[in-house]
Amino acid sequence: MNEPKKTNLLALTRAEMQAFFESLGEHSYRAHQVMKWIHHHGVVDFAYMTDLSKALRVRLAEVACVQTPEIALQHFSQDGTRKWVLKLDAANAIETVFIPDGKRGTLCVSSQVGCALDCRFCSTGKQGFQRDLSVAEIIAQVFVAQQSFGPLDNLGQRPITNVVFMGMGEPLLNFEAVVKAAQVMLDDLGYGLSKRRVTISTSGIVPAIDRLAETVDLSLAISLHAPDDALRTQLVPVNAKYPLKSLMASCRNYLACYSERKRITMEYVMLEGVNDTAQQARQLVTLLQGVPCKVNLIPFNPFPHAPYRRSRPAQVERFQKILLGAGLFASVRKTRGDDIDAACGQLVGQVVDRTRRQAQWQAQIPVQTLV
Repeated sequence: MNEPKKTNLLALTRAEMQAFFESLGEHSYRAHQVMKWIHHHGVVDFAYMTDLSKALRVRLAEVACVQTPEIALQHFSQDGTRKWVLKLDAANAIETVFIPDGKRGTLCVSSQVGCALDCRFCSTGKQGFQRDLSVAEIIAQVFVAQQSFGPLDNLGQRPITNVVFMGMGEPLLNFEAVVKAAQVMLDDLGYGLSKRRVTISTSGIVPAIDRLAETVDLSLAISLHAPDDALRTQLVPVNAKYPLKSLMASCRNYLACYSERKRITMEYVMLEGVNDTAQQARQLVTLLQGVPCKVNLIPFNPFPHAPYRRSRPAQVERFQKILLGAGLFASVRKTRGDDIDAACGQLVGQVVDRTRRQAQWQAQIPVQTLV
């Protein structure tokens, strides 16, 4: 006879954790205690949660768990970047990257096994798509990364100051799990991150952007990469369904939902002879009029059989100067972790089914996650 499935407490928001303990006949404040043990102290064995009664610890061991994926590989770059390959099951693995930059430590997390969108300049999309990650699998990436640094210092300072959903997958095609995971990251009983320091990056799933504005307050980045529909559809195929006019309107609507001053980050991978001309820079200026934003120019990071080359530094500088001259804030991202294939666009993980791509995301968009 099969044993009842245990609840993985990594997957629960504060409200869900409170409801879980109430279902056990316990006070809701037990949720506060257990969330701190898990997310603040990295304790996964209920026997060591010493401010709980012995009876409750025994009961939790029967009905719950704190389960994380197996660390299949971990790599450390010369520049301090760290990458973990996390094995989810026999067939699937994901990659998570930590990028240090002075006092800032950014963790790049995955939201899917592979990616269905098949953006032409991204190695992840070439792997195909298998499935969405669960809330627990997303949070486990933060948990594993944080524990790799050992105990917090006396001031409770954490090495992870920022989280970006820029790893494997399209976050807004896994809407429910990504939003719940973000809520745990923002919660003081979880990882206590500022809403300005948790960023969801999307290739432009317009209905989900509109819904996101009504659901959780955090930072938004758009994987843009082209100033016109013809080129963007080549580079980012989802643009055929959600062209730039609708995407820019959605960005304006997103910003209008907040009274405080917000900016959207526009990500733009620089591809030599493809999207890096002075004319395209001027087109980009026109496209972004009326959208408070900052443009992040990203050097292309090569992968096997990639059909593109990185734009020359002089061309990137010329492109940036045109944007700056038009009053846009534009920066050039420093490439980190490329010696361990941990740079932007290089994450591949392990995907068992390499055939499910465009049909998968087209099928996902109308269903319950975006209603």
